[in-house]
Amino acid sequence: MTNEALRENAKLTFRFIAEPSDVNFGGKVHGGAVMKWIDQAGYSLAVNWSGHYCVTVYVGGIRFYKPIRIGDIVEVHARIIHTGTTSMHIAVDLEALNPKTQRKVKTTHCIIVFVAVDDDNQPAKVPTWIPETESETQMQNYAKRLIELRKDIEQEMEPFTHQNEQ
Repeated sequence: MTNEALRENAKLTFRFIAEPSDVNFGGKVHGGAVMKWIDQAGYSLAVNWSGHYCVTVYVGGIRFYKPIRIGDIVEVHARIIHTGTTSMHIAVDLEALNPKTQRKVKTTHCIIVFVAVDDDNQPAKVPTWIPETESETQMQNYAKRLIELRKDIEQEMEPFTHQNEQ
């Protein structure tokens, strides 16, 4: 695959209308629905980028900025920001457009990591993401900082990880 074709597979946008079945008792889209959309967009991008079935291994830093309301046009933007040998770090941002006012607001942000797996369910190599713009380089550096933070968190959690397995 050419570099240009590969770069086209490095981002995607889902667009749809928030429906009544997506809301909580407060009348706004509930966080579980948003997390499902994040996972679906991230998975679609990961599969498209890698050419393999992919599994979610990490969702982090999810930040809900503004609520999404029924009838809003939701845009879920996913983009590759870093790749490892078998992993893909994907930034996902959600925006909601009020069709009456035409006002668009950023509602949610998070990072989700997928690992590609082969037919034997073993990690599979993925194409390398190479940033070409300053913004892409900044996002890749962000992903690398998050990798280090996750290592620190895992180290802190280690004493508590296997407490109930005795």
